[in-house]
Amino acid sequence: MKSLKKVDSAIYSLIKKEEGRQKDVLEMIPSENYASLAVMEALGSVLTNKYSEGYAKKRYYQGNAVIDEVEILAEERAKKLFGVAHVNVQPYSGSPANTAVYFALLEPFKDKIMGLSLAYGGHLTHGSPVSFSGKYFPVVSYTLDKNGMLDYDEIERLALKEKPKIIVCGFTAYPRIIDFKRFGKIADKIGAYLLADISHITGLVVSGAHPSPVPYVHIIMTTTHKTLRGPRGAMLMVTEKGLKKDPELGNKIDKAVFPGLQGGPHDNQTAAIAVALREAQGKLFKEYGKQIIKNAKALASALIKHNFNLVSGGTDNHLILIDLTNKKVNGAIVALALEVAGIVVNKNAVPNDKMPPFYPSGIRLGTPAITTRGMKEKEMLKIAKWMNEAISEVSGESLPEDKEVRKEFWKNFKKKVWANKKLSSIAKEVKTLCSKFRTP
Repeated sequence: MKSLKKVDSAIYSLIKKEEGRQKDVLEMIPSENYASLAVMEALGSVLTNKYSEGYAKKRYYQGNAVIDEVEILAEERAKKLFGVAHVNVQPYSGSPANTAVYFALLEPFKDKIMGLSLAYGGHLTHGSPVSFSGKYFPVVSYTLDKNGMLDYDEIERLALKEKPKIIVCGFTAYPRIIDFKRFGKIADKIGAYLLADISHITGLVVSGAHPSPVPYVHIIMTTTHKTLRGPRGAMLMVTEKGLKKDPELGNKIDKAVFPGLQGGPHDNQTAAIAVALREAQGKLFKEYGKQIIKNAKALASALIKHNFNLVSGGTDNHLILIDLTNKKVNGAIVALALEVAGIVVNKNAVPNDKMPPFYPSGIRLGTPAITTRGMKEKEMLKIAKWMNEAISEVSGESLPEDKEVRKEFWKNFKKKVWANKKLSSIAKEVKTLCSKFRTP
């Protein structure tokens, strides 16, 4: 980055700091990963200079012959990898992609969306009242049972009663296998469209480590980073089942993306997605997807031995959701303490959480990024030990009820936690471990 260093030394320095941080810590937020150098090279290429409103062979700007080839290549790779009939690689990210599906198929303030409640592991765009999805469309939310599992009989009962036009399956904090076949039967009973948001598990699906939704759903939305290890972006896919239900489904979604919601696609992003799809075709990626789950299961087992309460009792995929109630501390405090110790997770609500969203009772963590670095089951045992030691340092810390007092508490707590010698000691051990496992 010689040119950047010369032109803007401040941004150059910040990028180098972030590069160092990513190398020296355990990145364990389940929605984060390390893109390959090839993906980043495509993302930083001259393709960022081009404007290409429209679709391949149907542009509103001249000079898009090469861009057309890039977009077609990305689409064809996605069709082959997932086994779908139609692909749109232009959405800027997951939220706009879900928006496009709703705007393509639903009448605002009339047609219902049915999705998992945000408080139980759904996404903002699955019908949360603070999101456009809950503001523009009537929402029917399903939840989890007392064991933190999807209750398919209850979901079916609710669907039959409410008759939503779209059912959304696929979640942000659900650590178990999704029964897409059962969801498909439920949707078919009421004639609803079934949208699978597999943003979190895409890499697991294409590697064969998680069942594919393709035979059972009409539409698939996925982001292209997370377990797929591509750039930040999204894809919308229509299955053969989807085209059988509605032959114009692909065209409707394309029109909702452009010109409905956005202008010119980010062509550098499209190219980087194509590279990630190429990488996902290989044998190494299949091994990677399976190792993610092996690592998650090993970490879950080790955490249980340290008396951590895992929502649903464990994991079948890449993520773990921990209820910290028995540790007498909330997720916000723990996430900060773990960051000081070099372990990066995110605070997260747990089912039936009594705490407010900014200070939830749980944390969410996963193994995609550390698996990319080459860590395996042996390293998971060390990580569980460090997590237990770090959390023990803040166990019993509680938030004041009064908001003004709480501000002062956080100010003092941050100083205290960053000065904690035990947490600093763990961070040094983490850094030593990380030095043995390269980032891409």
